[in-house]
Amino acid sequence: MSVTVHHRTATVGGLEVFYREAGDPRAPAVVLLHGFPTSSHMFRNLIPRLADAYHVIAPDMIGFGQSAAPSADDFDYGFDALTDVTTGLLDHLGVERFAVYVQDYGAPVAWRIATRTPHRVTAIVTQNGNAYTDGFVKPFWDGLFAYADDPTPETEAVVRKALGPEMIRWQYVNGVADPSLVSPDTWTLDQALLNRPGNDAVQLALFRDYPTNVALYPRLQQYFRDSRVPLLAVWGAGDEIFGPEGARAFRRDLPDAEIHLLDTGHFALETHLEEITGHIRGFLARLTA
Repeated sequence: MSVTVHHRTATVGGLEVFYREAGDPRAPAVVLLHGFPTSSHMFRNLIPRLADAYHVIAPDMIGFGQSAAPSADDFDYGFDALTDVTTGLLDHLGVERFAVYVQDYGAPVAWRIATRTPHRVTAIVTQNGNAYTDGFVKPFWDGLFAYADDPTPETEAVVRKALGPEMIRWQYVNGVADPSLVSPDTWTLDQALLNRPGNDAVQLALFRDYPTNVALYPRLQQYFRDSRVPLLAVWGAGDEIFGPEGARAFRRDLPDAEIHLLDTGHFALETHLEEITGHIRGFLARLTA
């Protein structure tokens, strides 16, 4: 069955937001939220595999992909602001209730939506998107938290390495058994967009704001206990950013969480697209049934 994927923009709060959209708008909605340092491009192959049964929307966050990237002086970059724009887009599209797929930065955006408006989120698919400090791989995170706690030239120099080509490529191939399965187009595109003038300041601002996501975890975990929201974790077990304990931790507050640890890394869709698609379709179909 042929699926048409549309590439669109909408104006939200005076900013142009790019999004990919496919499927019947009358079908149940699935919102795909990307991580750092990528964009909705990470979902380019997943969208057609869901759109026969679901209305699929995958936005680029402000500062990422094809969306507007105002300077850090002109926009208050933080996860609250990214969430405001995301909810503004969904309101603009008339998407009131939806299942959400989160990865990396997409997780704290979805967590804010869920804790602000619990009625909107019908189900969660998390792919290496943490809601617990379990699974934070210490060597990766120590430098970021040191910078957020005390932004000096010395601590900034450490986190700036995350914006360079060696670390961007590493995010795609770490924990992957066969790196030849990962297209270099992925990290090449991400790097080109990160290299836009002023985008380093954008990313540094988000690094400094990251501890607000951890501060949200207790409230989020209470939301899990109160809502019993259906949750599927499809997790790259070789990820050296968010390790597999981050997936297992969901069962602490959602005992019925469905968890699958995959033999891959941070960007699991690049190597395990068909397996993840199968898990998602089965999970969502069981909820409908």
